[in-house]
Amino acid sequence: MYRREDLERYSAAVDRDLSNLVKEGVLHKAARGVYYVPRQTAFGPAPPEDKELVRGFLKDNRFLLTSPNAYNSLGVGTSQLYNLPVVYNHKRHGDFKLGNRTYSFRVKPHFPKQVTEEFLLVDLINNLNQLAENGEEISIRAAEKAKEMDGPKLRAAVKKYGNVRTQKLFSTYLEKNC
Repeated sequence: MYRREDLERYSAAVDRDLSNLVKEGVLHKAARGVYYVPRQTAFGPAPPEDKELVRGFLKDNRFLLTSPNAYNSLGVGTSQLYNLPVVYNHKRHGDFKLGNRTYSFRVKPHFPKQVTEEFLLVDLINNLNQLAENGEEISIRAAEKAKEMDGPKLRAAVKKYGNVRTQKLFSTYLEKNC
């Protein structure tokens, strides 16, 4: 991954040189000012892994790359497949196309370094209105799932990552069982 600003010191005409390298296929443009050397695969050139693309775009290692598809692993009735990875971070908000894929960047003050089951359940309820499934049914099943989970860990996840609606939804259960 290369950023235009990182290459300025090596060329008097960085834009022309980058343009020539892209035309020759040595570099590919991932986003405005972000370039990468494609990996060679049996099917031809490929972009770097998602984490590398996001790291180069953000110029930061502090992000969590996830997908609404991960909610399916909770067993609460979600079954849709989504083609929009979500990037929780501290810098950018909005949908950005990196390479041939669009990512949904969301600025959040807190998110874990790695996805946990507790975080997924809280994130599911936080984003319930953005899912294709019936929200009421998912909420009921999520409350049932919460009963099977580690109470103190779930309480901490709800407090740290849950929005107001999510905290209200789990408050009754957490008070009774944790």
